[in-house]
Amino acid sequence: MQFDWSVIWPAIPILLDGAKMTLWISILGLAGGIVIGLLAGLARTYGGWIANHVALIFIEVIRGTPIVVQVMYIYFALPMAFPDIRIDTFTAAVITITINSGAYIAEITRGSVLSIHKGFSEAGLALGLSRRETIRHVIMPLALRRMLPALGNQLIISIKDTSLFIVIGAAELTRSGQEIIAGNFRALEIWTAVGVIYLIITQVLNIVLRILERRMKIL
Repeated sequence: MQFDWSVIWPAIPILLDGAKMTLWISILGLAGGIVIGLLAGLARTYGGWIANHVALIFIEVIRGTPIVVQVMYIYFALPMAFPDIRIDTFTAAVITITINSGAYIAEITRGSVLSIHKGFSEAGLALGLSRRETIRHVIMPLALRRMLPALGNQLIISIKDTSLFIVIGAAELTRSGQEIIAGNFRALEIWTAVGVIYLIITQVLNIVLRILERRMKIL
């Protein structure tokens, strides 16, 4: 089958709308995931027995199940178990990215915090800071800089993972491409365009992340 460029141009506005939805889901989900990940990671590192094990169970359950199962559970199973709950596709997608990325960011946080030399903690305590103040003002600023490359990688993974939300009909980029193909039957051209848009998004993010890494590098 001959590649027909003229098929792509009319589809661009619809694909860009899908790309916007993909970015919104990824950004909002990762923002929530950072909050959950930081809390769970600190609970694993500094929490007591209960906090540590609650965080560990959360991390193992989420990392041990596919993201498709997670979104299907949130979108289909929860409303069946709790009839008063109504979740739209966008909300289900954001919640799924939030908890999924949160579990991985928790381990990123734990690894980054543990990588900071204990001398920094001892120096903070020696200056009269409390343990909490030492973590907040000494350890975390250093750990966050070390976390940046891994957080950037997680953002890119989350962007690509949104394509799996086609199973619940979320209007993201992959779903937009599928709907176009259902009308014109030009799978080669449309999936090529979808792949190129994903590639452009991830490469732009890679450039931004490299700039941030250079600016925040620990000398």
